[in-house]
Amino acid sequence: MNAIPQVEKSDIRFAAKDGYLLAGRLYRGAPPQMAILVSSGTAYPQGFYERFAHWMAQRGALVLTYDYRGIAASAPETLKGFDVDYPDWGRLDQPAALEALIANARDLPVYHVGHSVGGSFIGFMPNHDLIHRHAFVSVGSGYWPHHHRRYNPMELFFWFGFGPAHLRRHGYIKQGKLWAGTDLPGRVFSTWKRWCQKPDYFLSELRSGALGPHGYDAVRSPIRSWLFTDDPIATAKSAPVLMSAYSSAPQQSVMKSPSAYGRAKIGHEGAFRKGMEPLWQEILDWFEQDLPAAASAA
Repeated sequence: MNAIPQVEKSDIRFAAKDGYLLAGRLYRGAPPQMAILVSSGTAYPQGFYERFAHWMAQRGALVLTYDYRGIAASAPETLKGFDVDYPDWGRLDQPAALEALIANARDLPVYHVGHSVGGSFIGFMPNHDLIHRHAFVSVGSGYWPHHHRRYNPMELFFWFGFGPAHLRRHGYIKQGKLWAGTDLPGRVFSTWKRWCQKPDYFLSELRSGALGPHGYDAVRSPIRSWLFTDDPIATAKSAPVLMSAYSSAPQQSVMKSPSAYGRAKIGHEGAFRKGMEPLWQEILDWFEQDLPAAASAA
């Protein structure tokens, strides 16, 4: 029986184009045949994806997780007055993380796993064409009427009660009993709230030019999106809205029930928790299918 490879973890710092330093962690186990960038959901720290990254590294991937600016290890001493907008994560942080991964991966083909908003901002990345394939997990529009009805009261309270109260008191969204995510920059919250009141999320702002230059129509790397029937956010209504932004990319969506993986629930974040290894294998298999083409193109 082959021994399970040990995984080496290395904390790194790398600079975005504007000089802001970001925190990341590299995972290296079995001799890598590919490199995988893991982009987090909103207010999920990179440590949330450690089990997933460790599993992938044991099976031949060099993996990089990282925190967006204003989040966890990439946050300043205080978020009060910290000026970062939601799209900055796509324009500045995701491209920098990709460059940092490539610098460590040498000539390995690069793939991307985007959780929630981690799959939403690919079109803002000026270097997105360096990624061979994208695996989206629980990626959908934030427009609240497209979410499960049982979730609506909670999110409406977040947008119009809890969030504004925190902005007035702290200047940002503070982690606590009613907000399980990391501390969240105030401007990120405000932009997120604005988009979530629009049926097309941020797509109308892309078309109007309000979000500045972007390359959503230029994304051509294949996208496979995994959705779950009990996810209250990335639903059969919200997911196609977001996916329509990538009009030039080959894409397919897979809707699975928790029982398909032997689980009682998955929800919006459960895909990266213990027991979801069968899903991780599906993602790995999909990346590995591309390796012969990636090798011939090198």
